[in-house]
Amino acid sequence: MKSFQHLLRALAVLGLAIGVAHAQSGDVGLINLLSGDVSYQPDGAPASKAQAFMKVRSGDRFTVAAGAQLRIVYFQGGRQETWRGPVTVKAGAQQSDAGSAQPAQVSTLPGAVPQKIAQVPELIQIAKLGRSGGVAVRGGGKPPRLTADQLAEVNGAKDTYKKMRAASSNDDITPELYLYSVLQDYLLYDDIKPVVEETAKRQPGNPDVDALVAYVKTRTGN
Repeated sequence: MKSFQHLLRALAVLGLAIGVAHAQSGDVGLINLLSGDVSYQPDGAPASKAQAFMKVRSGDRFTVAAGAQLRIVYFQGGRQETWRGPVTVKAGAQQSDAGSAQPAQVSTLPGAVPQKIAQVPELIQIAKLGRSGGVAVRGGGKPPRLTADQLAEVNGAKDTYKKMRAASSNDDITPELYLYSVLQDYLLYDDIKPVVEETAKRQPGNPDVDALVAYVKTRTGN
């Protein structure tokens, strides 16, 4: 019981820190697909390796090596850009600038999706914290009873997911991550379980996805 209480306190502190950081950070987007050698350099800072699901700020410069791929979704406007190297890309407020180079693909995500996708890095950290130190919180209890408005949001998210899934490539897990974030808002772990299982099938061996799968198993008890 003490371990459970300590974990709940840690999650609460993490949630508060995340909220403050997000409000102050000026994040404009998120990397939701990354493969190969991609580095990034914030304004006035040294370059380092880009990471999947990292937040993007205006002015960040990404160097995409030959054969590598980078995809950024912008929170404002929902513009999603796929870049294939070699190319150097500078993030703006709502889209990237690569001089005369153009993204390999551009699409616009449905209106509610970008803000939900923005929660993904925090959801992954919560999942990892839930498993840190060998602590596993078993069972999530009965699912909450949703209001009519909440139920409409969940059903709408499921419809949006189906449309996104039909328009996305097989290894693109953006639709699953979007639906995960909506269902997580209402602690609907039984509904989340098949979503993360589908995510793992599409990107087997992805450590972030594995963390989500393991966390949901602790919440559903199986």
